Amino acid sequence: MTVPTDSTAMVGRDADLDELRRAFERAAGGEPSAVLVEGEAGIGKTRLLREFLTEVAVGADVHVGRCLDLGTARSAYGPLISILRSIVERLGVADARAAVGVGAEALRMLVPELGDGAAQRELTSPDALRGAVITLIEAAAERAPQVLVVEDVHWTDDSTLGMLSFLLRTLQSGRVLMVITCRSDDVRRGDAVSRFIAETTRARLIERLPLQRLDEAATRLLVEQLSGGALTEAALERLMERAEGVPFFIEEVACCAAGPLPDSLRDMLLVRFDQLDDDARHVVRVASGAEGMLSHTLLAELAGLPDERFDDAIRGAVRGGILSVDDDQYTFRHALLREAVHDDLLPGERARLHRGYAEALEKRAASLDRCDRSSLAHHWRLAQVPDRALVASVAAMHEAKNRFAFATAARFGELALELWEQVPDAESTAGLSQVHLMRQIGSILRNAGEAERALSVAERALDLIDADPHADPAEHARLLRDKAQFRSNLGLPGSTELYVQALEIVDAALDDDRLRATLLNQIAGKHMLASMPREAIITATQALEIAQRVGDPYEISVAHNLRGTCRAYLGQLDAAFADYREAARVASLSNGGAELRYGVNYSDILSLLGRHHEAFEVAEAGVARARELGVERATGTLMVQNVVEPLLTLGDIDAVTARLAVVPIGRPQVLNDQYVVLTRIRVLAWQGKVDEAERLREEWMPTLHRTGELERQAWYRIIENDIALAVARGQWPDALDCLVAMTRDDGFVLLHAYRLLLESGWLVAEVRASGQSTEVAVTAIRRLWSELPAAVRADGWASMLDAMLDPSTDALRAAIDASEQYDVPAIMRGVTRLELARLLVRAGERGEAQAVLADATAVAHEIGHVPLQKSIAAFGRASGVAAADRAADDLELTVRERQVLELVAEGLSNRQIGERLFISAKTASVHVSAILRKLGVATRTEAALVGARH
Repeated sequence: MTVPTDSTAMVGRDADLDELRRAFERAAGGEPSAVLVEGEAGIGKTRLLREFLTEVAVGADVHVGRCLDLGTARSAYGPLISILRSIVERLGVADARAAVGVGAEALRMLVPELGDGAAQRELTSPDALRGAVITLIEAAAERAPQVLVVEDVHWTDDSTLGMLSFLLRTLQSGRVLMVITCRSDDVRRGDAVSRFIAETTRARLIERLPLQRLDEAATRLLVEQLSGGALTEAALERLMERAEGVPFFIEEVACCAAGPLPDSLRDMLLVRFDQLDDDARHVVRVASGAEGMLSHTLLAELAGLPDERFDDAIRGAVRGGILSVDDDQYTFRHALLREAVHDDLLPGERARLHRGYAEALEKRAASLDRCDRSSLAHHWRLAQVPDRALVASVAAMHEAKNRFAFATAARFGELALELWEQVPDAESTAGLSQVHLMRQIGSILRNAGEAERALSVAERALDLIDADPHADPAEHARLLRDKAQFRSNLGLPGSTELYVQALEIVDAALDDDRLRATLLNQIAGKHMLASMPREAIITATQALEIAQRVGDPYEISVAHNLRGTCRAYLGQLDAAFADYREAARVASLSNGGAELRYGVNYSDILSLLGRHHEAFEVAEAGVARARELGVERATGTLMVQNVVEPLLTLGDIDAVTARLAVVPIGRPQVLNDQYVVLTRIRVLAWQGKVDEAERLREEWMPTLHRTGELERQAWYRIIENDIALAVARGQWPDALDCLVAMTRDDGFVLLHAYRLLLESGWLVAEVRASGQSTEVAVTAIRRLWSELPAAVRADGWASMLDAMLDPSTDALRAAIDASEQYDVPAIMRGVTRLELARLLVRAGERGEAQAVLADATAVAHEIGHVPLQKSIAAFGRASGVAAADRAADDLELTVRERQVLELVAEGLSNRQIGERLFISAKTASVHVSAILRKLGVATRTEAALVGARH
């Protein structure tokens, strides 16, 4: 029998190896890259990877993490833990801790060797963990190129997929190459791995490298390398028929070439196994129960053979091409071999085998004071011992949750629910009630981003409570609170009513002021988002009084924060700022979440009030605090958005693009990411990148509209984007119609309308310049402006709006002066000058109009506002006030003559040209004659052809 070895040269993969080399070259040059090596079982993914890694290991650090076949009981962050530990080992513990800084405590949950004792979960967060992981990778990449390998991603857990997605989206620079392998025939449509591949491919975050089957020439070469002799045509035909170009199958068929071929693939894989002696077959059967690498001591213990017989059995299995040795560990040469042997076990054999693994793991855990709960759950389940599997599943759920691996924790929780009905007195066995377990699972699912599944679990738990006359009121109230949160996350109505119902239970049956304060703040927050500021103030005040009584700094800060925001909405600015000062003071006594929430809301309010420089400073301080907490690239992204908004309004487009460049696009279902995308769309419209903005809007708008139905502030932002895109397309009537529609809404007028109304003066001016009536729009704008709190409306802003709605030269000159004041939106400096230039042209003051228009042009280019640049240029061309200089080309035409030539090429008559350029038909005729003379042509058609060539 021929035994394949890795000493044979790799066949048929030169082009694939070149693709990996190119990806590494990009990464080594500072451009992070990612490649998904995919193909069916046996296609040669591992061999290709081994060749590539051997080659690049000379100039890069290589870190490998393998996913294990644990069925539904997959370990949290399994492959990532191996990769991170490898990086820490390469850097050294001291340097690794220094690199991640405050994130070291979070990273200790995955890499315990970074500190002493157990990691303190309460001092960190999921965002801090993600930040620490990426910071560690970036720090390592500064020293040497990093090649991160995740093998067999089809077996990975959902939390690992989430972390991989985060890394792919967030790594913007650095010498990092990520290589992921996947068995494509084990990926099912719609499962987590399938979604991960689809989403990362669609976002162009990963390059897919599908491995193809070998052709006849490559098959012949491979077999001749294995056999050392020539292959006949008949033998080749036989190989191609049975192995179909899959390298692993080619090897196995070639090994059977001397005898009759087995009928099935499974039988073919077992040919090697059947040729082993009894001891070797026994050891291989035992090894098939392991999900990955198996230590010598554990395999020897489970096999139960004397040492010499065990060693001989291992030698036989290795010589037979079934097992491989890696230091003091054993593994199957290929996963397909393990699967074939394991599947060949009888049910009773399989159950006894996994019971042995489970008992051995528990015994080892007792001596080591640690245990892989996911492996225990896997083995007890396959051992068909439901009570022990239930206990292990609940423990694995808590273990994964403590690592912030919420998606993985949810799978173990759902496994525990499946086992619940199989266990008599399950509550006593598991140590918690079924309702409590379901509430935990719902919370975990919500944190995993699975709000729909979370809602379903909460509703099932509430059904159990409704059927139990002795149900725990505390569980009932908390489940109602959770259901409200889940519905809110999904953009569904009814959350406020559920919070109120939970509060009624607390008031009637519980002495729990902390929960009471939390519920009141939740209700106040819903009132605020629903534009009910007075109701929110009353409720937040109640929450504040209770939180102060029990000394809960987080809820105290949140109550002040909510009340301050709503007081600002009502124009009660002194009281609002007093609330914000208290919110900031108390937040520092709580966790970082309260501080970030304060920074987001306060900077937002300052921006809405037109205090843009101060808003920028507060948001910038918030970003710094997010960085200190290790969450800058997660929770901190919303703070970055609050930095960008005032910068954009002030016209610093370069700073805006630089800030947004380091923020990943994110996902539509994440609320923070939605607000960042709304800002991106506004920026793209500002830059005139309409197609890109439209694509982003189309992808995100369904989710944004659902959010806008529940959050009034999102509704205003969507309107702002609709207006910005219409302006960028030059569709001024559409933009104004959108603004007028906003004024007709009968809801409470938020401060978000303040700047929109000011800038609406430009929309009115453009529509009016086109000859259309703006009377209805002006009336609507003035009415809504008057509904804003008087304390908010600045005199300078009011004078600019009045001048744009009812223009006169004196009013616009005053408006231009007002536009130069501190904190005024930069666009007003350009639009007020543009409107004044229009009036001056009508009054015959063309010289002054030209100077004013030149100033407007300078402003538009300074702030990078492309739609404004186009509007100014269009008026300059049409009015002729921008035609002082001669064109710098060989045609020797003036700018005005070029304009006329462009219209001649369109086929317009002299009268039509005059109407387009606001000149008489006679003047247009003079320009046409001059053009014909300068170009040396006799007809308009000839002139158009000459112009087209230049």
